[in-house]
Amino acid sequence: MMEITGQITGQITWVYTHDLVASVAFYRDALGLPVWRDAGAAVIFEPLPGAKIGVCTAFEDRVVEPAGSMITLLTDDVDGWYDRLVAAGTTVKGPPEKLERFGIYSFFCEDPSGYTIEIQKFIS
Repeated sequence: MMEITGQITGQITWVYTHDLVASVAFYRDALGLPVWRDAGAAVIFEPLPGAKIGVCTAFEDRVVEPAGSMITLLTDDVDGWYDRLVAAGTTVKGPPEKLERFGIYSFFCEDPSGYTIEIQKFIS
């Protein structure tokens, strides 16, 4: 196997949108994620060091395709986040619930482009 001298130093999950203003407002204001880099047509948020979520205007072969994708954010205060996102007018897919099969407590919501965001904590 070929030896690699450089380490992976971070991670960006990209979501594409037709409405960058609404998507940026969701990630920045509703979720409160800090902007790590604003490149105009793309804004990258850093929920914690090394992990990033990039929101970009759809172009060329980049398409808005939320089906089957999900971003999961971990917290100890699922109920608090549920209340915050409901108050912000976010589309939620129901209240928090225990999913014993996975040992988690979570709820799901959608960003303005329809991407699923799960807010979860591990309970076992």
